[in-house]
Amino acid sequence: MLTQREQRKAAKEFARKWEGIGYEKGDSARFWLSLLHEVYGVEKPAEFIRFEDQVMLDHTSFIDGYIPATHVLIEQKSIDKDLRKGIRQSDGSILSPFQQAKRYSIELPYDDRPRWIVLCNFKEFHIFDMNKPQSEPEVVYLKDLEEDYYRLNFLVDEENHYITKAKEVSIQAGELVGILYDALLKQYRDPDDKETLKNLNILCVRLVFCFYAEDAGLFGRRNMFRDYLAQYAGSRVGFRDALIKLFRVLDQQEQERDPYQSEELLAFPYVNGGLFEKEDVVIPRISDEIIDIILNKASASFDWSNISPTIFGGVFESTLNPETRRSGGMHYTSIENIHKVIDPLFMDALREEFKEICNLKTLSIKARRFEELQDKMASLTFLDPAAGSGNFLTETYISLRKLENEILKELYGDQIVFKVSHNPIKVSISQFYGIEINDFAVSVARTALWIAESQMMKETEDIVNMSLDFLPLEAYPNIVEDNALRIDWQEVVPKQNLNYIMGNPPFVGARMMDSNQKDDMHKVFGKLKGVGNLDYVSAWYKKACDYIEKTGIHCAFVSTNSIAQGEQVALLWQPLFDKHGIHINFAHQSFVWDSEASMKAHVHCVIIGFSQDDRQDKYIYSSESMAKKANNINAYLLDAPNVFIKSRTTPLSDVSRMSYGSFALDDGAFTISEKEYEEVLKQEPFVASVLKPFIGAKEFLNKINRFCVWLNYGDIELIKRSKILTGKIQHVQKWRSKSARKNTLELAKTPMLFAEIRQPDSDYLAVPVVSSENRKYIPIGYLSKDIIASNQLLVVPNAEIYHFSIMSSNVHNAWMRAVAGRLKSDYRYSASIVYNNFPWISLTEKQKEKLT
Repeated sequence: MLTQREQRKAAKEFARKWEGIGYEKGDSARFWLSLLHEVYGVEKPAEFIRFEDQVMLDHTSFIDGYIPATHVLIEQKSIDKDLRKGIRQSDGSILSPFQQAKRYSIELPYDDRPRWIVLCNFKEFHIFDMNKPQSEPEVVYLKDLEEDYYRLNFLVDEENHYITKAKEVSIQAGELVGILYDALLKQYRDPDDKETLKNLNILCVRLVFCFYAEDAGLFGRRNMFRDYLAQYAGSRVGFRDALIKLFRVLDQQEQERDPYQSEELLAFPYVNGGLFEKEDVVIPRISDEIIDIILNKASASFDWSNISPTIFGGVFESTLNPETRRSGGMHYTSIENIHKVIDPLFMDALREEFKEICNLKTLSIKARRFEELQDKMASLTFLDPAAGSGNFLTETYISLRKLENEILKELYGDQIVFKVSHNPIKVSISQFYGIEINDFAVSVARTALWIAESQMMKETEDIVNMSLDFLPLEAYPNIVEDNALRIDWQEVVPKQNLNYIMGNPPFVGARMMDSNQKDDMHKVFGKLKGVGNLDYVSAWYKKACDYIEKTGIHCAFVSTNSIAQGEQVALLWQPLFDKHGIHINFAHQSFVWDSEASMKAHVHCVIIGFSQDDRQDKYIYSSESMAKKANNINAYLLDAPNVFIKSRTTPLSDVSRMSYGSFALDDGAFTISEKEYEEVLKQEPFVASVLKPFIGAKEFLNKINRFCVWLNYGDIELIKRSKILTGKIQHVQKWRSKSARKNTLELAKTPMLFAEIRQPDSDYLAVPVVSSENRKYIPIGYLSKDIIASNQLLVVPNAEIYHFSIMSSNVHNAWMRAVAGRLKSDYRYSASIVYNNFPWISLTEKQKEKLT
């Protein structure tokens, strides 16, 4: 896959190579094969695109190009042809290239009809989105391909065709908000005060809505917001007063307004929705920098109407979140990953029903069934109990509205609707509920849904050829500010009124939780033994299972992959299966969760869909997104019976015990590199007897030489002679004494010793705690008792050769892959889960001999 830099470079070279060239019949295939391979990284372009497919009109004709994977139909013309003008066809008719392509499209089977029609004359690409049949085409020029290459990504990526341009715009919008935020923050007297930040966040939400509203035409005409404020650009005080007056007017119905205000103010519509209702929001003094950002950078120079509310909501929220800003990244969940949750949960079934109706022949039955499907979609309700900036809710709303618009296309066709007695839109943002602990994220989520509603309404207007009123906004209190693990979800939405729960709860490991999060876990799980070993996300599973008791609600969450691996599986899932009657309906096995943060943290995740209903069609999706039908999906996300491997302190069979190696707890003082080892021996050769080879997983796997200071009480006289050893011991004593942990403070009394000493007295079998998923076998080796094993190695003292043979076998490695935990995607071998539960068979001496 090409990087953005590589793609931009390839696009520049492609444009240079094809400048001034282009004959329809001779160059077309070469042009498209080259574009797909060189710029968009298609390995086998000849298998990806088809040329000259036959289509039967009243004569046989041919489609210039068709890409089945992304439903793109290409109408190619020579470089001297105008793509907007009619061309005489072989049957004598005069059709524009677009009309010609549409004629081909109509004759294709429904499943093959294009989502996109691309007209091309080797210097221009005219792109028609068939989801917006009344819209003008997007135009991309070959000469601009270096900068605009991303606008043609839909050619190769079916999932991301919608967001390519919107993604770029949304990230730029987030950067603009960040600049504006910083400029405003500087003007507040106490920039660190909580109330200051709250006021600033509300102010930014209002300004963003105004930027969007003027570009989307919601205020009545474009640039209305900018033109109003531009009158006051010469006065900082006047500019601030103008903003205050505007916000007040936007919250007033026409009859409530002062009729003697300026005509410019009175021309603005009533917004409602609670967005402008709080008049006492503090607006700081306005600087020239702020005026320039608002009027020029954010308004005149930027079009907000094309932002993706799904992406922008997350970018916006994280831009203004102080913790996220300190960590250096804007975060949002990619639309592709959201669809990994919502498609198998409900969207796939709705789309399938839509396709079935499209194939019906009787028009009256077809129309009735479409209306029934629309009513069904409008009756569904959704809850995201970890809503954040609302990206799951927003993308679900957009997906439902897009499907509803497809229904409206089928119902209205090419009719021109002069008057309709009802609003054709039935899907509403009132169907969506959320719980979010951050007050600002709640505001962003509501705003993102309003923007999505506006954009989708515009698409509906294009389909039915009628104007629909967007303002005033409806006030939807469905997204609640609260702790989802403390609140009763029935207070948000009664469970008898709910159909689906989905979301992306926080990624916090069992050992990374703060005290409040630990309290949340105990609140949800009560006295469950082992709750301290569960990741934070597991509380959402338990809370959801409590809530959906005796209902048909279906759920799906994104989760850290550890809840489907190792010790956590039995702790979490056995009670959910046994006590709550939960069934897993679909699952995405471990994959890298792409949050699209500017500083990405590669979190390995799973997606688990579950309910009390035992759905017949169960699917497991691999990391390549290949779906396999399953008879049963167990808690390890395998097509296998429901078996739970519990933590054991001793082996199931009569074999030597496995334990961790020794733990220094030394702040690095006792562990030394090969270079330092040589320097120490030069200075104090008499300490050689206490410098031992020291090996952990990294050293074992990569053959790295490392050493440690290995002392005991018999080395007191040696320590007194050595300045180096004395210095290291003093460092450890001082460091341990600063700890807040009682055990570590106690260990400060014996600073010469490792904190946990588990070195075998005999030679031992060594197994790295963590090893790469790319290895077919976990590396295992015999080590001398004189080599000190760190706590990143697992050790088996007194192991025999046949133990080594069995642990190196396919059988043992298959067992490990099935039940071991993971660190990211790497295997995390465990004595308590993997080794102690492995079913060793009893061997005769002859069999043991064969294995040696």
